[in-house]
Amino acid sequence: MSEAAVALTERIDWEKVDGLVPAIIQDFQSSQVLMMGYMNPEALEKTLETEQVTFFSRTKSRLWTKGETSGNVLQLRNIALDCDNDTVLVKVDPIGPTCHTGTTTCFDGDPQEESQMVWLHQLEQLLAARKDADPQSSYTASLYARGTKRISQKVGEEGVEVALAATSGDKAELVCESADLIYHLMVLLLDQGLSMNEVVNKLKERHS
Repeated sequence: MSEAAVALTERIDWEKVDGLVPAIIQDFQSSQVLMMGYMNPEALEKTLETEQVTFFSRTKSRLWTKGETSGNVLQLRNIALDCDNDTVLVKVDPIGPTCHTGTTTCFDGDPQEESQMVWLHQLEQLLAARKDADPQSSYTASLYARGTKRISQKVGEEGVEVALAATSGDKAELVCESADLIYHLMVLLLDQGLSMNEVVNKLKERHS
């Protein structure tokens, strides 16, 4: 067992949780909560060693690596222990849908009630999927088809519209133009093989 696995395992209050620590699974990119499972020391060790999330199945009484049959694995990004040493937060990059029903998350909820960051991440995924679509099928696909120069022009145009709306004091128009700007910026980033994550990471770097 690695030093990191030993350190984390030793900090968990296994007696308090009867040998099975609850593991909350969260999408690293969007922060959406995907599922909850349980880990014993062996499952935690395997998760850290393979970097694919493994649970202890209470129904099968054995270790169970998420996606071992479906291929929809959870790639480990980070594990954090809570202040009471009895729950772990596991941040992952999900490969495919997490729930066995084929949905992104195992939790019910109205898509319209998703947090802003989750919704933005889902929008970005949708825009990325439009890259190879028929230009006649959507405005986004037609933008990609017209190339980087046209997408860049749209970003510039929308930036000017944002500034004009702010100067005029029209707050409703400012919101609308800002939405247009962010949309076209996301398309431009995806066109260049980038994502909003790179922008957020740069902001975090500057902040720190």
